Amino acid sequence: MSARLLTHLRHVDLAVPDYDKQLDFYAGVWGLTKVAEDSGISFLAAEGSPEQYVVRLRRAEEKRLDLVSYGAASPADVDTLAEQLLSGDVQLISRPGKVDTPGGGYGFRFFDIDGRTIEVSADVEVRRHRRIEEKEAIPVKLSHVVLNSPDLDRTRQWYERHLGFLLSDTLSSPHMGEVMHFMRISNQHHSMALAKGPHTALHHVSFEMRGLDEYMRGSGRVMRAGFKKIWGPGRHTAGDNTFTYFLDPHGNTVEYTTELEELDEDTWHPHVYDFSRPEVTDQWGTANPMNELVAKESFNDPDRGVFIAPPV
Repeated sequence: MSARLLTHLRHVDLAVPDYDKQLDFYAGVWGLTKVAEDSGISFLAAEGSPEQYVVRLRRAEEKRLDLVSYGAASPADVDTLAEQLLSGDVQLISRPGKVDTPGGGYGFRFFDIDGRTIEVSADVEVRRHRRIEEKEAIPVKLSHVVLNSPDLDRTRQWYERHLGFLLSDTLSSPHMGEVMHFMRISNQHHSMALAKGPHTALHHVSFEMRGLDEYMRGSGRVMRAGFKKIWGPGRHTAGDNTFTYFLDPHGNTVEYTTELEELDEDTWHPHVYDFSRPEVTDQWGTANPMNELVAKESFNDPDRGVFIAPPV
């Protein structure tokens, strides 16, 4: 396993055919703020986050996950990681250098084992952000991303070996075996999870709300706006976080959450939870039951092969 050089999740970038509809959703009902836009690319920030943006939308003929971006503590760590990946025969898309997106910085891009584009950067300018107020039901920050993989253990081992992720917990069942690994790069229970799926795709993107009241108010706003609720509201066992999942206008799953567990990494040991038990998927018992139809909603459309995301 590589030493931990990643610090946090920065942003998730999506390609979308109906760009205007997606932009209206994320910058409107979902509660993000458009901070820049140019020629069919928009950058959306969370008001409580120091990140320049947490979602990037790009107008495209085909829907897909363009890239997932992580932070590093310093340019030296970016260089170290690039050299480690090269020595591990990981294909780099670019060598470390200037980042030409809002906030600048120093970083590079590479492919993970499933062909996704991953970016790592440091020295990105901090965005002026603010404290989210009581009853203000907009995202504080990007919480985590979940990725579908047809070979769950292979993908998990790749992220452990090359990027220093650690396993926090696993979901399994007597009939399906292991179906999800929760992975961390800090004491946050997970900044990424890997889900067993029929193809490589985005499973869901999760956004942290201020607290329980803001999480429920935000969930209610999206429901009243008529967007499809897949599952929730409820509270998971793995991660101990709340959840409500919706479909965005192009069928990507997005989640409001809050109170994601922080671990004592010195004493933590991963659990294997049987997700066929209702109390594992939802401690409260308030969400609609997890079933195959709910699970299939987040299989998403396949990402068709390796794609090099544009630099802006």
